Amino acid sequence: GKWLGLPIFLLIMAFVFFLTFTVGDWMKGYFEIALEVFSNLVSNGLAAVHTSPMLTSLIVDGIISGVGGILTFLPNIFILFLALALLEDSGYMSRVAFVMDDIMSSLGLSGRAFLPLLLGFGCTVPAVMASRALENKRDRFKTILITPFMSCSARLPIYVLFSEMFFKEHAMLAAYSLYVIGLFVAITIAFILHKREKNKDEDTLLIELPEYKTPNARTVTIYVWDKVKDYLTKAGTTIFVASIVLWFVLNFGIHGYETDVTRSFAAALGRLLVPILRPAGLGTWQIAVALISGLSAKEVVVSSFSVLYGISNINSAMGMAELSRVLGIAGFGMANAYALLVFCLLYSPCVAAVGTIRRETGSLRFTMQMVLFQLVLAWGFAVLIFQIGSHIL
Repeated sequence: GKWLGLPIFLLIMAFVFFLTFTVGDWMKGYFEIALEVFSNLVSNGLAAVHTSPMLTSLIVDGIISGVGGILTFLPNIFILFLALALLEDSGYMSRVAFVMDDIMSSLGLSGRAFLPLLLGFGCTVPAVMASRALENKRDRFKTILITPFMSCSARLPIYVLFSEMFFKEHAMLAAYSLYVIGLFVAITIAFILHKREKNKDEDTLLIELPEYKTPNARTVTIYVWDKVKDYLTKAGTTIFVASIVLWFVLNFGIHGYETDVTRSFAAALGRLLVPILRPAGLGTWQIAVALISGLSAKEVVVSSFSVLYGISNINSAMGMAELSRVLGIAGFGMANAYALLVFCLLYSPCVAAVGTIRRETGSLRFTMQMVLFQLVLAWGFAVLIFQIGSHIL
């Protein structure tokens, strides 16, 4: 419909979003409980047979935590692709592309690109996977490029912690502004890429609008199972290797296995990154290590601050006050905090997302260029914000 088509579509997408990241997260909670129980059982079992601390850490902190973290995304993945399968098989997705095409075409994207961007506010992994709905390779790559700039739910703990610590009564405004910045950056990049392509042939959306029908249970089951199996076998393998690598750099130093993170390769790398991060107001090796750890999952940035500064229950009022005091001694203020928040918003997504991008694009070169671009962009914005903010705040 001319007037009702878009509102109805937005309501349907809101419902899909609700199912994927509300019901999905509710189910995810049980997976996390099961993972914690399994991890404790393995840890206790290894302790009972007197396994070395190094091997125990590798198995529990590296492999189980890393691969288990991927398994906890399974409810979100399942619900997302179930909803997509039902909408696709009913004949509605063709109409979605038609409804959104005029709006998205102003950014040089197909109407089908709207769903991945919307889902990106929940989790980048299923959002990138949803780009499969785009038939044009150029549209798919462009959508994958800008999707990570949507603030996923994993970034929220970082926003909340530092907004409440440094912006007090303006904490909500500070956190909300990050969502706006991410959206602005994504739109700007898509618009610039579109302008660079203006002399090329524009793609015309030519689709058949099939009749509505009741989704076929067998077709939907095959579709969902294929996507879930592909996710577990391929993305899971990527995470398995990446988790071991991250565990290694956080637990080994030049003298071998280290229980003190300050003597690890990660700490050494953090010290090397200090001169690079200093113009952005992030010039301590602990912050560098926290950002490195955030590559495994953005929530890890918060827990890394807790470990690196020896603060238990960092989300409590007492914990935040202690972290604020320690950071304040190092000259870390409001400008530094906002620069850190923007850096966490724009820099490379988690390993799960990067692995999914590599799998979906089939191009290691594109994936590495994309990660490098995001790192440079995040650094540039953080430097700009800190240099200006430090003279204002």
